Amino acid sequence: MDLQLKNKRAFVSGSTGGIGLAIAKVLAAEGAEVILNGRTQARIDQAISQLKKELPEAKITGIPADFSDPASVESLLNNLNSVDILVNNVGIFTSQSFADTSDADWYRMFEVNVMSGVRLSRALLPGMLTRNWGRILFVSSECAMLVPEDLIAYSTTKAALLAVSRGLAQTTKGSAVTVNTVVPGSTLSEGAERFLQEVAEREQISEAEVAANFFKNVRTTSLIQRFISTEEIANTIAYLSSPLASATNGAAIKLEGGSVPGII
Repeated sequence: MDLQLKNKRAFVSGSTGGIGLAIAKVLAAEGAEVILNGRTQARIDQAISQLKKELPEAKITGIPADFSDPASVESLLNNLNSVDILVNNVGIFTSQSFADTSDADWYRMFEVNVMSGVRLSRALLPGMLTRNWGRILFVSSECAMLVPEDLIAYSTTKAALLAVSRGLAQTTKGSAVTVNTVVPGSTLSEGAERFLQEVAEREQISEAEVAANFFKNVRTTSLIQRFISTEEIANTIAYLSSPLASATNGAAIKLEGGSVPGII
């Protein structure tokens, strides 16, 4: 299927690894000009090199920014110019008890996970509305609804994205600009792979057994009972970024393998 993304310009925050890099790869493969983002130029260069090996003709550049630093974000915005597709993917988390989560932890997660998308959208949405075409995607998480007790602050920030996204979508009424949120479940990113390796080594069992135990004992509500691949998330985001998804606006699309019962 041709997603009609040729000559579209896309920016993906937090895209030097994991879901972000997978999104960038699919968009680039579909012909979009993709701007990567990471905290350092070295990480960006490494990611560009990785993608170019698979997609030598792709148009891929990058701009570094640390989303915990408003001055760094301002510098990014000054160099970003117009964008047709904005994917607000960057995010951080700290696994700890509610009592041990300090004000500084809360503020940093809110700064990166929520304000990154707020600032980028505030800067880029007006241009999309003027040109009467654009796509803004927020990457939330199943934790916005499941809220694990060791991820309360992170889950709160991911729930906030649902409100920001829906509110922004309402400002696009009557235009060809859409704003949506995707809600991934437990995804086999680099972090999840490290988790499986560490537990497997510690408990002297296979990584497959660790994964099976995770869904048997922790993410028990999952219907697919497995980790989701970053490509599965990226494929849906690429579709929602395309002209083919013109009827989807103000939505929260669940990509969590059925772990969240009911309708959002």
